[in-house]
Amino acid sequence: MDADPEALDRLVQTSFTVMAVLSQAAAAHDLSLTQLRVLAILRDHEPKIAELAAYLGLDRSSVSGLIDRAVKRDLVLRTTSEDDARAVRVSLSPAGHRLAPTLTAEIGAALTPLTSKLTLAEQRKLGALLTKLLD
Repeated sequence: MDADPEALDRLVQTSFTVMAVLSQAAAAHDLSLTQLRVLAILRDHEPKIAELAAYLGLDRSSVSGLIDRAVKRDLVLRTTSEDDARAVRVSLSPAGHRLAPTLTAEIGAALTPLTSKLTLAEQRKLGALLTKLLD
């Protein structure tokens, strides 16, 4: 099935708006957008460096540098993987765990003016449609 050009244009416009909100939230905490993504991933997961690199679409050396900087800022911890002593897992440090909900709240507050234009039923439908797009 061919894509509707107007729907694609709206999706791109929406993604630019969301990226701007994410970039502002990251900058307010002296983070790059990629560092923000790493913190968001680590809220719910403790991946190996290689898994994190694959998820981010970056090479392992780039991710190692990202993690080095996050460790220096006390936002992330490195631990030896229990299932493979050669692998390193990364997780949020206590400071990272404190920052994550702050970032979530700030981003939510910045996006609320957009979603508040929709009824609750429309917001739920949007959530379902976005889930369908990402699955």
